[in-house]
Amino acid sequence: MKQNVTKVKSADLELTEKVVAIKRVAKVVKGGRRFSFSAIVVVGNGDGVAGYGLGKANEVTDAITKGIDDAKKNLMKVPVLKGTVPHLQKGKFGGGRVLIKPASAGTGVIAGGAMRAVLESAGVHDVLAKSQGSSNPHNVVKATFDALLKLRDPRMVADQRGVKLSKVFNG
Repeated sequence: MKQNVTKVKSADLELTEKVVAIKRVAKVVKGGRRFSFSAIVVVGNGDGVAGYGLGKANEVTDAITKGIDDAKKNLMKVPVLKGTVPHLQKGKFGGGRVLIKPASAGTGVIAGGAMRAVLESAGVHDVLAKSQGSSNPHNVVKATFDALLKLRDPRMVADQRGVKLSKVFNG
């Protein structure tokens, strides 16, 4: 299935950042261990635009800053329909597998850790989501973006089928 990746420029957007995970990594050198930090960050405007980034540095704050900068370079447009996703979708990346289902208004974001950060940043307010397989935050975030980028809004479906928008809803 072909993904509809629409890159977005971060210059004119009001973005919020969420740190998904911070990991301390060690490099063994002659004098002992040298520690550094790895941070995965999700940014979004809460209105259908989101991105993720990875930052690595010797200090936590520097790693988060680098992650935010990387995430701003990887912003993508996500279809959000009335505060939820248009249809059920599965996504996968490595060992991470996710399932995203639309939910009625007032349900909230029913999702775990890394998925919750991505969905809230993208502006999805009502969704049922399940993380299956690996719980590695890197893979879960990438699998969630895989699922979100596979989503198609009704207008896109109508254009691809060559029919009117009302025909998509009436079947």
